[in-house]
Amino acid sequence: MADLTQAQQDKLDAAAFRRLLSHLDNRKDVQNIDLMILADFCRNCLGNWYREAAEAGGIELSTEEARERVYGMPYAEWKQKYQTEATPEQMAAFKARRPDKA
Repeated sequence: MADLTQAQQDKLDAAAFRRLLSHLDNRKDVQNIDLMILADFCRNCLGNWYREAAEAGGIELSTEEARERVYGMPYAEWKQKYQTEATPEQMAAFKARRPDKA
């Protein structure tokens, strides 16, 4: 891998994160439960990580503010518009993968 300065790495990391957010925004059909089953993280996890990074940098950011960055709108609005009830099959797959989180 090329030797990158910290500034270059930060720039690339930020661009990749923005692209991930854009990809998730374009795939609203992919539910958080699907992400949790397949990848063990979801949009809420990204919001939590974003908030934690802000806190580590001395920036005060609420969970709701961080989620709005990830969802592109207030979480409650996204949930109302796009979130569906998890199916029994999804819940079974989630419990099988993460019995500690069910």
